[in-house]
Amino acid sequence: MKSVVVVAGVFVAGDRVLACRRKQGKAAEGKWEFPGGKVEPREDPRAALTRELEEELGANVVVGDLLDRSSTPVGEAIIDLSCYEVTLSGAEPTGSTDHDLLQWVSPDQASTLEWAEPDLPMVARLQALIASRSAQ
Repeated sequence: MKSVVVVAGVFVAGDRVLACRRKQGKAAEGKWEFPGGKVEPREDPRAALTRELEEELGANVVVGDLLDRSSTPVGEAIIDLSCYEVTLSGAEPTGSTDHDLLQWVSPDQASTLEWAEPDLPMVARLQALIASRSAQ
């Protein structure tokens, strides 16, 4: 199986995170994910995430800590997904090239959504992430 290196941004605002639903006609259509994309050969993962979020959401971001890294078999590939905390350095994203819905959700709401499989380990960590942020 080939490995596909992917990065995703976890936007946190108070006790909510940004969830994005894949458009019809896209891989994993109708499923929720954290926005991001593939890392190009020899590209730094943080630089890739900055580029992907600019392309996908028109968002300027500051990439923070690595929150989760996991590998998930999907079809003929293994998705090696690294999720980083990101903060906006400009306006909030209102649209997306790959998604038909952007929604701020609590960890409890997130657990009711149908997520793309590679994103599930990060979804499982949301409760602890939000709790640690509110304790600071």
